Amino acid sequence: MLYRRFGRTELQMPLFSCGGMRYQFKWQDIPQSEIPDDNQENLEATIRKSVELGINHIETARGYGSSEMQLGRILPTFPRQDLIIQTKATPKANSEEFQAEFEKSLQYLNLDYVDLLSIHGINNGETLNHTMRAGGCLDVARKLQAQGKVRFIGFSTHGACETIIQAIETDCFDYLNLHWYYINQNNWRAIEAAKRHDIGVFIISPSDKGGKLYSPPDKLVELCKPLSPMVFNDLFCLSHPQVHTLSLGAAKPSDFDEHLKTLELLEQADEILPPILARLEEEAIASLGEEWVKTWHLNLPTPEETPGNINIPVILWLRNLALAYDMIDYAKMRYNLLGSGGHWFPGSQADKINQLDLRECLSHNPYGEKILQILAEAHQLLGGEQVQRLGSD
Repeated sequence: MLYRRFGRTELQMPLFSCGGMRYQFKWQDIPQSEIPDDNQENLEATIRKSVELGINHIETARGYGSSEMQLGRILPTFPRQDLIIQTKATPKANSEEFQAEFEKSLQYLNLDYVDLLSIHGINNGETLNHTMRAGGCLDVARKLQAQGKVRFIGFSTHGACETIIQAIETDCFDYLNLHWYYINQNNWRAIEAAKRHDIGVFIISPSDKGGKLYSPPDKLVELCKPLSPMVFNDLFCLSHPQVHTLSLGAAKPSDFDEHLKTLELLEQADEILPPILARLEEEAIASLGEEWVKTWHLNLPTPEETPGNINIPVILWLRNLALAYDMIDYAKMRYNLLGSGGHWFPGSQADKINQLDLRECLSHNPYGEKILQILAEAHQLLGGEQVQRLGSD
């Protein structure tokens, strides 16, 4: 395994982290007696494989159901100093509830302390305020730190780039978890801000939210050759030294195998990536038109600025991926979360597009009213049964 300095924490972080979102038995807390033996055995085999590979950063969250409880049966079997353990707790208006959630995490993990505690979901002004106000969740986290229960404090986010930068600029955090990968590079300015503040950068879900790359469409496979889409995306992310680690949500021991192919390619990234990047861009232009590819995103309103709370930028982005790269399954999965994702994935679908007057909010976009028809077509392409968000990464 290769390692990078995790910002001001000075931790040597493996380039891949073992994210704890996919191997747990349930998305809810349940009695330990209800966890099947085969599920627990698989989880423990996955953790042993991770540590054997040098992936000693194990990441989970209070919101991941039985994950912490199940990890608590395997983590104490390793020398504590050899592990970097991270959990996450969501910010609360009542910071005592935040503390209670963390204490439950520590109890389930069967540990005296965690190395990394993330305030889980600084996604908007409200959650930032719950965190930063006097007596808020950050103050609680600092008290836990003073008690030796937490070594470093960070935050995770699905928020807009401006919200992320606002949190970074407080200079109160040691690291952050955020989304950034080839198909969604919107948060690059936040990564640059993290670099300025010497904050560790952990990339959330690059293979799932980054495109369901464990089951890629044939077209994407061809465009990414000689790499698999998963290895291409890993290499793309890790070729930027500002990125310190990628979460790989291993559900079983063999899930590490494809990712590990990336490590031997890092020194050749400057040679390997440009032809693939050029093919991907050329295909997008061929499928969507050069002008659209370069300008579709300009001056689009946020959901809050849009009648019906329609998330126009996300809908157009998903349509682009479906048409350019045949990423229809991924686009449908994300599109059908709209309307049920809360501040983790805000905004609504375009199902009521014909009942709304969007002319004013689209007046500064180069395509104006044409986008109305495009949104209607996107709903026809991607709409289906609404999907419920299972986890918060």
